[in-house]
Amino acid sequence: MPAHTPDAEPDHGAAAASPTPCPQAAPAEAQGFPIATRSDITTPSGGSAAGEAGLAGRRVMDAAEIRRALVRMFHEVLERNRGADGLILVGIRTRGVPLAERLAGHIRQSEGVTVPVGRLDINLYRDDLSERPRLRVRPTTMPVDVAGRTVVLVDDVLYTGRTVRAAMDAISDLGRPLRIQAAALVDRGHRELPIRADFVGKNIPTRRMELVKVSLAETDGIDAVAILDRSAA
Repeated sequence: MPAHTPDAEPDHGAAAASPTPCPQAAPAEAQGFPIATRSDITTPSGGSAAGEAGLAGRRVMDAAEIRRALVRMFHEVLERNRGADGLILVGIRTRGVPLAERLAGHIRQSEGVTVPVGRLDINLYRDDLSERPRLRVRPTTMPVDVAGRTVVLVDDVLYTGRTVRAAMDAISDLGRPLRIQAAALVDRGHRELPIRADFVGKNIPTRRMELVKVSLAETDGIDAVAILDRSAA
């Protein structure tokens, strides 16, 4: 099956038995299917993402390289699926969402076809949910039903595979897609589950003690990928 990582890199994912969400209604933030999620869980202020943003690291991709990677990826998506019919791009929050929107934009400019883009929060499907009592869970929205469609899960980094596993469990709760594929801007290796990405922007060998930080203009004000020393985070 396909493949992934977290927003910037840690372990996400779902175990063999995915936790069954006990949802409360959450407001939809976009048109489409608002999926109920628990909104009573919050993260402590001043989380690690803010701290990592200012860290210096070894830059491995700049804005031009990210754009070229996405252009290649959207061509591969269309080639593998023989066009855009029946596709839905689903961004895994957080940075998978703008990446999915960029891929959809490239397809629209190239083919004149609008591919729907969904937003997926996988936190309630993580296999370490019991160890993280203060996770922030955001709305999941789908502009169309996933049943019978080809779902391309999009994330920034593919690491252990647990995030993609959690995302597949979440998608399966929404319907039965024709197939699920995975796209990652960066594949850093160190898989813990038998999951791979169908579409990869760049393979970047890393050590486990390193962090892969993906910054995007939509969320961080800059497009860049850097490798950071975990001990400095």
